[in-house]
Parts: sequence; C-alpha cells; structure tokens
Amino acid sequence: MKNNKVIIIAEAGVNHNGNYDLAVKMIHEAKRAGADYVKFQTAVPELVISTFAPKAEYQKETTGSDESQLDMCRAIHLPLTDYVKLAAICREVGIGFMSTPFDLVSIDVLEELDMDYYKIPSGEITNLPYLRKIASKHRPVIMSTGMCEMQEIADALAVLEAGGLTRDQITLLHCNTQYPTPFADVNLAAMHTIASTFGVEVGYSDHTRGIEVPIAAVAMGATMIEKHFTLDCNMEGPDHKASLEPHQLKAMVDAIRNVEQAIGSSQKHATASETPNKEVARKSIVAARAIAKGEVLTEDNITVKRPGNGISPMLWDSVIGTTAKRDFIYDELIEI
Repeated sequence: MKNNKVIIIAEAGVNHNGNYDLAVKMIHEAKRAGADYVKFQTAVPELVISTFAPKAEYQKETTGSDESQLDMCRAIHLPLTDYVKLAAICREVGIGFMSTPFDLVSIDVLEELDMDYYKIPSGEITNLPYLRKIASKHRPVIMSTGMCEMQEIADALAVLEAGGLTRDQITLLHCNTQYPTPFADVNLAAMHTIASTFGVEVGYSDHTRGIEVPIAAVAMGATMIEKHFTLDCNMEGPDHKASLEPHQLKAMVDAIRNVEQAIGSSQKHATASETPNKEVARKSIVAARAIAKGEVLTEDNITVKRPGNGISPMLWDSVIGTTAKRDFIYDELIEI
C-alpha cells in the first residue's frame, strides 16, 4: 500500500509468453531488482478481443501480421488458475502481487487474491461496465490514462466515485501507449496537470526505451512508477522490445531510490554532511599586509580570504574604520 516512498511496479505483463515457469522466474527477478510489486495481465482472451480485432501496428512489427490479435493473445496468456499460484509465490518471495484484469470474469478471479490495488489499463478507461465492476470491489485503484483526453479521465473518475471510491483511493498514471513511446510524445509535464485538475496522486507508466524517463518522472513528483520488464528483450512476443531486462530493471530501481532521497524536503538549510565545509570554503577578513597596533583598518590593509573561521566578510562595513587592537602579520585573521 502507499507509504512515503515511490511505489515501483515491475510489469511482467504477458512477457512470460504464456509459460508459467517463466512467470515464476520473473517474480524472482522483480524481487531481486528491488521492485515493490510484480504485475501480470489476466484475461480470458475471447471475452476481451473479437475475432475481427486487428493487431496494433507495434504488435505487427514484433509478432508479424499472419495471426489475429485474438490468436496472439490466446498464445501468451496464462490460464486463470495460474494466478492463485503466482500470488502465493509472491507472498513467499516477499514482493507484492498485482495483475491487471481485462474482462469481468478476470476481475472476480483476482478479487479472491486480496490484491492491494486494482490496476485499470488505458484501454479500459472508456469501458463503463468494467469500471463499475472495479468500483464495486471497493479496493484502491491505479488507472493508466494513455490515449486519454482530460474529459475521458473525468468521466472515468465519475464512474469510480459513483461506485463508492474516493479520490484518495485512486492513483492516476500518466501514460503513452505506443511501444516504444517516442521521447517527444512522453509529455511528463502532463502529470502536474492531472494532479492539479483531479486532486489525486499521480504516477507514470512508461513505455519508452531505457530508464531515463521514469527516473525523471520521480524527480517531477510521480508517486508510482510502472515499467515493463522481460527476461530477454530478444524473446518473441509483442512487448519484449519495449521492456527492460533484469539488470536494467535493477538499475532503474536503484536510480529511483537515489533520486527519491535526493528530492528531500522543501526546506533549505545546511546539511550535516556539508557543515564542515563552511570553514574551508567560506572566507574571513584577514590582513592584506602587516598591520601595526592602533593602525586604522581600511580597504588598503585588509582583504578577504579563506578560511572562514574568522570575522565574516558580511561585517566588512563594521570593520572598516576601526583600529587594530594588536599587531597583525600578513594573512592573519583580523580580530576587533
């Protein structure tokens, strides 16, 4: 559940290619990388895709155009009974389990697994019966907003709220659904618009190549990051090419944790780590030449140099015109 750190979701999706053993390996890799959750995609393909539905262009590029979208999805989805076992393995390993349902039957199957969140994918944000059923479960919701106009987001939120959810139970993920997403189309600044318009927590679901953009999203205030990963980018399947391999996933998680610490608070003050540097880096008023006791201190016989353990140069005007209380040698700290 939400806490004061960025939640990182390692999106296994269907990158197991319908192979249960690969799905188990992905759980272990997500845990090893330091992710908070590993997320799958649960569907009865015949309830999600009609026989007439074409593949997306990126799916044609990665899997060819000979088979239909339905046939492709039949091949890469796990049986519904497998998710009970995967959730149990996540508990044993010590990583959160999530899966995105794509149909009403899958919602009911996942409800039995007591997930912390329901994840609504971008493609279901205009699916009224689906949204109503998700809301009826009264669990916190994460909703991706790829392909959306602001009014469509508002309409979906209204359905969820009518079903009993409150906005503090909803996190909206800014998202672009092109695989991979061109950097010019990411538009991270839209996260701020979503947050200010709807008064919800915001995060980012990433489909770019590499790890730079999700890290930048955290620096810009994302409270949740979702990123596809795979055991091998060269595997056959629609999403592998736009996914991270395990070592890249770990690098992303590590970088996010570093950025998360670096964001800090809104207060500006000297930290404990840098305080010792004040004496070394700052300056004091010192003698520009030998000065005799009783001599008037002027801009000709005093100057400013390191170290900073003497009189601050900010008191320069108060020192000018006073008399030397004793003899000072060249570079010696002035005392008044």
